[in-house]
Amino acid sequence: MGILRMFLGLLKAILTGRAALVSENLALRHQLGVLQRSVQRPKLRKCDRIFWAWLLRLWSGWRSALLIVKPETVVRWHRQGFKLYWRRKSRKKPGRPKADHEIRKLIRRMSHENSTWGAPRILSELLLLDHDVSESTVDKYMIRQPKQPSQTWRTFLNNHAADIVACDFFTMPTVTFRVLYVFLVLRHDRRRLIHFNVTTNPTAQWTAQQLIEAFPFDEAPRFLLRDRDSIYGEYFRDRAENMGIVEVVTAFRSPWQNAYVESVIGSIRRKCLDHLIVLNGNHLRRILAEYFEYYLCLLKTSSVSTMTATEAISSCRESEQA
Repeated sequence: MGILRMFLGLLKAILTGRAALVSENLALRHQLGVLQRSVQRPKLRKCDRIFWAWLLRLWSGWRSALLIVKPETVVRWHRQGFKLYWRRKSRKKPGRPKADHEIRKLIRRMSHENSTWGAPRILSELLLLDHDVSESTVDKYMIRQPKQPSQTWRTFLNNHAADIVACDFFTMPTVTFRVLYVFLVLRHDRRRLIHFNVTTNPTAQWTAQQLIEAFPFDEAPRFLLRDRDSIYGEYFRDRAENMGIVEVVTAFRSPWQNAYVESVIGSIRRKCLDHLIVLNGNHLRRILAEYFEYYLCLLKTSSVSTMTATEAISSCRESEQA
């Protein structure tokens, strides 16, 4: 609007007389002098700089009418405009040209309908359709799908728990101070003991035989978790390999890595064996059999709190006979 007013004033000056034009210029110059004394540095907009750069090319006497800035400043504005003009005119679009609209549309559609496909898979499908594009082009125009959240370690272990069993030994002294060794085999999926046995002289052959009795009819799991006890000798390792079982050995002195079977052993000691004296191997075997049968029945019955051990065992046996 300011520039429009100046043009209107210029048109008015052309139409008025010579004396009135001189008087008006004198009044305007006086006002500009007053403003120059009162204002330290005037603020100019971009449109003001464009006006003076344009006037520089049209009027040779522009320096005589310039008061608010120096002539060198106007010349610098003109040169800056010249640089910007040729910079914009000589600018080229960087990068490769865009792919065809149909190819871009096809890439977006394939990535949207097949969220698990990556750029190499989509590229192979496009090559089958005779579309010659690069993998970077496919990756550029793909629709970014939200990444699926990774499963937790708990979920991962639960998914593989059916293929994992754990085994371990614990000792129990008898009334005559003999040491009995108890061998346990535990499934991770249901935390259920599937086999146990008692011996006074554990060897690799005896331990391997317990492994066969625990999995008689091609029921061997995929992984067997155990510690570094010397009882698991070469004979035991060969038998496990022949059964298709992969042994996972815990670190040295790290019972927490086989936590499930260690927890079962602790429960057996606290709830059963710490409250009695074992006479011999047969006595210990019978006690453990009743203990495991009782807790197996507890898992199957609903009203556990009102049952005694004898009632729970008898109820379980009746249900099995029925």
